Amino acid sequence: MFRLLILFVAVLAGCQPATLPQAGQPAQEPSLHELLEPGYPLVSAHRGGRRYEGFPENAIETFEYVLSQTPAIIECDVSMTADSGLILMHDNTLDRTTTGNGRVSDYTLAQISQLYLVDDYGSASAFHPPTLPQTLDWAQRTGAVLTLDIKQGVPFHMVIRQIDSLQAHRNAVLIAYSAEAASTIYNLDSTLMISAGIRTTEALQRYLDAGIPPSSLTAFVGVSEPPAELYKALHKLGISCMIGTMGNLDNKAIALGDTLYHELVVRGADFIATDRPIEASAAMRALQEPASPAHQFWQKLSRRFAQ
Repeated sequence: MFRLLILFVAVLAGCQPATLPQAGQPAQEPSLHELLEPGYPLVSAHRGGRRYEGFPENAIETFEYVLSQTPAIIECDVSMTADSGLILMHDNTLDRTTTGNGRVSDYTLAQISQLYLVDDYGSASAFHPPTLPQTLDWAQRTGAVLTLDIKQGVPFHMVIRQIDSLQAHRNAVLIAYSAEAASTIYNLDSTLMISAGIRTTEALQRYLDAGIPPSSLTAFVGVSEPPAELYKALHKLGISCMIGTMGNLDNKAIALGDTLYHELVVRGADFIATDRPIEASAAMRALQEPASPAHQFWQKLSRRFAQ
């Protein structure tokens, strides 16, 4: 596990322009299956990081800012334009996150690419919405790991075609909200990792019944803590678990302290998907300091929940 931590920090923490690999030189270590190994806590930056002033969601510049502060997986959203271009955008409309307005599907890729992104506080940035190919190319050059939330109406095969063309399989995990969607992804490309929405043991069984091997899955267990039985069932199959803290749990951490993140990991989460990746990761790093109060707290909780 410690070796994986060193590798992950080496690949992701130093995402400064002067140290980036040359284009066409993908990072060789670690593999996605190593990164997604159960029991290794990480943070995933929701929409790539959206609560930092001056850094809008779904922007490569925001991804770089987050990774300059902490190792993280980058979650981002893929939408489709009027001319079937693939661009990073969460909403169906342009109004909230860009200087444009109207539906994403009513504008061409070139038109949207000329807009400026707006941060979560309403301020326009100097950054443009990136295309999926641009984002995959960036991830391949830096060694970053992306989880791609493919919005409704975007064909999976189009996203996978872009991943294939850039040979970015090591850098992309595709999100599936159902066993049917996961089966479609797996049948299109069985080498890709799938982040599956699994909130119950019944849902887990549906994925298994669809013929998807556990080695291809990591589980998103929702934005509230699942039953301990679900964590146990997933880990028994070697499936890593991600819990989403964006919203209520992040707000609770702000109000009551970041020990919340410690508790979530102790109780079974391998990943924290959060709007506070830098802060949550700092809490996780504190666990690595044997003499720190946070580490002592974690040890205390470990003994408590092991009983």
